[in-house]
Amino acid sequence: MAETSPDPVPSARALLKERDYLYFWVSRWTGSFAAQIQSVAMGWQMYAIARLTRSVQESAFLVGMIGLAAFIPVFLLTLPAGETADRHDRKKVLLFCFAGEIATVLTLAVATWQGWASVPLLLVVGFLFGSARAFFAPANTALGPMLVPRVLLPRAIAWNSLAWQTASIIGPAAGGFLVARSTSYAYFTAFGLYLVSALAVVLIRKSGQPVVNPGSRWALMKEGLAYVWRQKIVFGAISLDLFAVLLGGATALLPVFARDILHVGAEGFGILRSGPAIGATVVALSLAANPIRQKAGLFMFGGVAMFGLATCVFALSHLLWLSVAALAVLGGADMLSVYVRQTLVQLVTPDPMRGRVAAVSSVFIGASNELGEFESGVVARFLGPVGAALFGGIGALIVTGVWAGLFPALRKADRLE
Repeated sequence: MAETSPDPVPSARALLKERDYLYFWVSRWTGSFAAQIQSVAMGWQMYAIARLTRSVQESAFLVGMIGLAAFIPVFLLTLPAGETADRHDRKKVLLFCFAGEIATVLTLAVATWQGWASVPLLLVVGFLFGSARAFFAPANTALGPMLVPRVLLPRAIAWNSLAWQTASIIGPAAGGFLVARSTSYAYFTAFGLYLVSALAVVLIRKSGQPVVNPGSRWALMKEGLAYVWRQKIVFGAISLDLFAVLLGGATALLPVFARDILHVGAEGFGILRSGPAIGATVVALSLAANPIRQKAGLFMFGGVAMFGLATCVFALSHLLWLSVAALAVLGGADMLSVYVRQTLVQLVTPDPMRGRVAAVSSVFIGASNELGEFESGVVARFLGPVGAALFGGIGALIVTGVWAGLFPALRKADRLE
């Protein structure tokens, strides 16, 4: 008997008919653009202020401290944030989060303009920004699937990633261009983009109110944790992201590489920050046009392994073009693994659980990004920036092999439908 081919996935044109999803996409794009500019500006400003009185290693450590400051509230607020997204209107939660992000970036803009920005202020703002992002991630992740039919979900996830990645190409380059002239301009630009993103959420007509399960807040939070633990594919996928990117956080050291290793300045820093997003966007476009249909687990593990190899190349490079190329490969490999992970997690998670599962996932992602920055800063304090990046790349390769053995069901995961 001849094998039957999988049912075709609806074309991207079907998404264009989903009006509310388009507003959601615009909000995601402009919000990501703003966050990238703010991130670039904060990292560069922290390093520039620190280098006035401190060594390269000490300044790199302080850049990593921004990541730790942003991670602490994400870790502490994860369970309440997930429960909030599963109990309250997800659109309203997003609007409160945007209000918090607007307050943080406006504070930095005024402080920089008036000349009283400092290391302590940047750390405090990083903590407040992390608090807003703790509630933003589960609400944003859980709202998207409510706006499209289930059959469109894999393609919508690819386009959601594309929104973030295309903004990540323009954002770092724009951020580098702006901080080279005035860091306050970068902050004011991010402020305007956050306003646009909030307006797009307001224009979404569909309700963002989830079906609320009965029970206390603590019972709902425990239910979410228990679900993630029982679903080994979900737990394996998000923990793989945690440990691989935690060790491979080379992008946190880009201000150090731009200024004191490659000697390319603020605009070169923007180019370096664009490198991962360029590769990720190429992969995201390919996935949006041709979603993965088979051998999803192998694709994910292959992506993480390539991520580690590219990190090692970047660590050893002293040429701008080679560094950008390595970062592009790194970003493309990360996009591949993230796409598989997000699709697997969202497809197997029922809607009433999505906020809590997204919250647990977001703390893993937050740990991999913010704690990865902190880890890179700490290791750079002792091994130097090159040693720290190389250490992270090798660590990501080791994690790939270990997780492939620990989670055979994840390695054997096949279709994303």
